Parts: sequence; structure tokens; C-alpha cells
Amino acid sequence: MSQDAQIARKLQHVARQLESTFLGKSEVVRLMLIAALAGEHMVLIGPPGTAKSALVRLFSKLIQANYFEYLLTRFTEPNEIFGPIDIQAFRTGEYRRRTEGMLPESEIVFLDEIFKANSAILNSLLSVLNERIYTVGGQRLTVPLISAFGASNEVPNDEDLMAVFDRFLLRVRSENLDSYHFHDLLLKGIDHEVSKLTGSYDKLQPALTSQELHGLHGNFAPRMKFTEEFLAAYKGLVFQIRSEGVSLSDRRAIKMLKLFAASALLDGRPTADPSDFFILRHTWNNLDQAEILEGITGPVLEAWYREHPEARRFGAADVGLDALIQEINRIRDLLTSDRPMSDIQLFSHLKALNEIKAALQAIGTQPAREAIGRVEQLLGHVFQSGKFAQ
Repeated sequence: MSQDAQIARKLQHVARQLESTFLGKSEVVRLMLIAALAGEHMVLIGPPGTAKSALVRLFSKLIQANYFEYLLTRFTEPNEIFGPIDIQAFRTGEYRRRTEGMLPESEIVFLDEIFKANSAILNSLLSVLNERIYTVGGQRLTVPLISAFGASNEVPNDEDLMAVFDRFLLRVRSENLDSYHFHDLLLKGIDHEVSKLTGSYDKLQPALTSQELHGLHGNFAPRMKFTEEFLAAYKGLVFQIRSEGVSLSDRRAIKMLKLFAASALLDGRPTADPSDFFILRHTWNNLDQAEILEGITGPVLEAWYREHPEARRFGAADVGLDALIQEINRIRDLLTSDRPMSDIQLFSHLKALNEIKAALQAIGTQPAREAIGRVEQLLGHVFQSGKFAQ
């Protein structure tokens, strides 16, 4: 087995570990791994409490990387991120920072509320993210950064912030889970809290080392080979995206090829194929464009999945048919019992059934269609039972 194949296998183990810990995050997890393989950066946009920091923190542990995390505000000072001034050196007329344990010596970085940082920090971040260089005084320090992950509650709309936003090649929405996930979410949450209380979380063994990823980055060039058919399809998608008013610069379009190659490597494929175009869904510049990109890439992906059903990884069907059927059974038992139920509880179950129905429609198989029939029967039973009149 080649070294690349060994790393891909180890990263697949990392993915399984993260997916088993964080429910409904399969696509986010894959994008994180792709970013790390390609040495690119990713920003997560969404409300607090959607496991953004916990996900990145566990990821860094599983790849045994030097990790740095900070919550930024407009009052955050550079010494909180890049290290305090070295007083002893300053007394001899030399201006430098003590960077031990700080961002310039970290390999995986998570910056929460990144777009709230002041210009002094943002300007230094530009060269760190783009060139892996941090300049202090007359020194130019090489930063061993693998990937930086940012998080924010909202997309920046200030022109001064767009330069930093542009450094994050992947833009991913991190939302609260659909209601039909909630029961499993509670169970996962309990397991996660127990792991922290018992210390088993701290005893997790890494699946690979950051040195292996650095070595892969140094030998990534042979992965940058694409078939003419793939490049022609990509060209058509780029032009279609631009025609819809979504800005995708030539620089970013070329960098996307690294992500496609990384996605192929993660699957153990020698070269990229159309299944990797799902990455284009995450190149938006504002949230309104996400739906446009979905409409452009969706038909291409579905056509490929019809011919190669084994390539389908996630999406609306991410939770799995068996899990959806289990949730239908659980809701059915609640709705058909004699126990009193408030209007709020009733509406939450009806909302979950409609979300399950949409997920089943996306799966589209015969068992899924049969499950849709069960959902419709259950909905009909509720409306005929007079529960709304209680």
C-alpha cells in the first residue's frame, strides 16, 4: 500500500470517529479533511452551539497537531494571538515575540468570530493564511500551518473584511439539526458529556500525525492531474456559476482543483471525478448564493449518482434510511398512545414527520417510497384522530 493510500485510510478512520461523535456532520467532516489534505482553509457560518469549535478541536487531536484556538473581539490584541513581546530581547534593541504555544507555531487553528477581529490582527493573518509567513520586526517566521478554520455567526459585509474572507476557500453553513435528529442528538450529547467527565475523551489515540500531512503536502504535485473530460465539465460549471452572478475568480477556480484532488485522494481514487463537484456548493460569497450553487451542481451530481450509486456520500439522506424508519416508529408510538400531548409537542412531531418525508424523497429508493407511505398514513391518522381538538 502506497504512503498516500495509507494516509487516506487513516483519514477515513478520522472521519468515522468524528461522524460517530457529531451527528449529521458528515459533509462538514469531509470538507474539513479535504481542506487539511489540500492545505487550504475553511470558515463555518452559523449560530452558536452547533459544535463548530468542538468539531475542530477533536479533529486536531485525532491528527496529533499543535492546536491553537481563540475567540476574537474588536478588543483582542495581537499579543493574545501571536505571542507577547520578548522583553529580554527588547532590552537589547530587538523586537520579537514569544510565539511558544501561539498561532505562529500551530498547525491547526480555530478562530471563533474571526470577522470581529481588528485590522492589526487581520492584516497579519493575511500573510499567515496565504503564504504561511508571519512577520514581526525584521523577522519573517515560517508558520507550520496545515489549515485554519474560522467561525462566525454571519457572513461579513464590510469591504475591509473581504480580503480575509477570500482566504477561506471553503464556506460552510453550520446549522442546528433537523427536528428528526433531536432524539439521537440527545443520546450523542450524553455520550459526549460522559466522555469528558470520565476522561475517556482525553485518552483518544490519534489516527495519524501532522508530520504525515506535511509530507503529503510536499508531494502533492502528482495528484494534480485531471482528465480532459473532467476539466471540460468543470469549465462549464464555472461559467454557469459566473453567469448566475456568483463571483468565482480565476485564482479561486484554480485553487479548487487542489480540493478536487484531495477529495479523490480521500476516497483512494487516482483522479477526480464528477462526485467531487459537491465542493462547489461551498464557494458562495453570501448565503443567498448557496441555493443558486445547489441548483447548478445538483443535476450534475445526481446524474453521476444514478450511474455510480456507490459514490453518493451524504446530503438529505445523510442520516440513513434505517435511522429515518426508526424515528418514524418512535413518533408513531408517541402519536398513537393514549398519553395527553400539548399542541407544541404535537406540532413538533408533525414538523419532524414532514422533514423525514423530504429526506425520504431525496433517497428515492423503493424502501424509501414505502416509508413515505407510512409517514402519510401516520399524518392522516393524526388529522383524523381529533388530537387538534384536545
